[in-house]
Amino acid sequence: MNLLTQIPLSKAKSTIDYSSQLFLLGSCFSQNIGEKLKHYKFQELQNPFGILFHPLAIEKLIQRAVQQDVYVENDVFNINEQWHCFDAHSELSNPFKEKLMSDLNFAVERTLVQLKKASHVIITFGTAWVYRNTSSKQVVANCHKVPQSNFTKELLGVEDVKESLKRTIELVHSVNPAVQFIFTVSPVRHLKDGFVQNQLSKAHLISAIHQVIDTDKISYFPSYEIMMDELRDYRFYVKDMVHPNEMAVDYIWEKFCEVWIDDSVSDTMTKVDEIERGLRHRAFNPNGMAHQNFLTSLRGKIAYIKQTYPFMDFKLPEA
Repeated sequence: MNLLTQIPLSKAKSTIDYSSQLFLLGSCFSQNIGEKLKHYKFQELQNPFGILFHPLAIEKLIQRAVQQDVYVENDVFNINEQWHCFDAHSELSNPFKEKLMSDLNFAVERTLVQLKKASHVIITFGTAWVYRNTSSKQVVANCHKVPQSNFTKELLGVEDVKESLKRTIELVHSVNPAVQFIFTVSPVRHLKDGFVQNQLSKAHLISAIHQVIDTDKISYFPSYEIMMDELRDYRFYVKDMVHPNEMAVDYIWEKFCEVWIDDSVSDTMTKVDEIERGLRHRAFNPNGMAHQNFLTSLRGKIAYIKQTYPFMDFKLPEA
């Protein structure tokens, strides 16, 4: 008896291996997948500006990077004893203005470098709802707890999202015409917008993405559909009943691997996972002979795999 309806998936043409250069942007779910890629030591860069939820925020930062438009003092502001930027997530916010501006401009540089060399750009959208600053008339990426009276809330239409995606794709192609795009929609429900409003938002994102998929180099991965259909049970959520739990993330990661990870790297991934688990091991007797032999074996495994993949960075235990 089949107890679930599975979404049909097929292997992608431009699969990911250990020579791939990956750039991940978007909502917190992009970080779930990004952390998996990081764990298995793929060459990746995640969200240099922090988590971004909507298409206009991602487009704006890619535009800044491609045009090398640096941040200046007028781009940052102070509230609650912290300096912030409306373009970036609060994880970049800082008590010191100069440090924030330095970090923002470093993120601009890193973004351009990664865009130029990326084999795959993976973008996860969380919502089509945006907030527009009433004084600047600009849509912001993050409100940074500025009073809500300073913003108007808007829902991007399908055409708005589509045009933003087209501009984003064109910007990336201007520095890297061969890149593979993977678009996905976050399965995290934005229930603060309202149940119906969240569904409307996700529908706008999905509709717009499918209107720009016109080549094999622009693809859609159904993470949202997998969560909503295959995992339609609250046991796959954390306590807030909104975010996918570890089991759900692992399941969607397996599906992502099924489509996008090249079969040739599965043995290497297993070896990397074994090393990572070994590095997390905590011994009862760190000075005992058994643990010292374990560390010697672990260092040998790391040295062996780095002969083939010297870019892999493991936190080596001290000798």
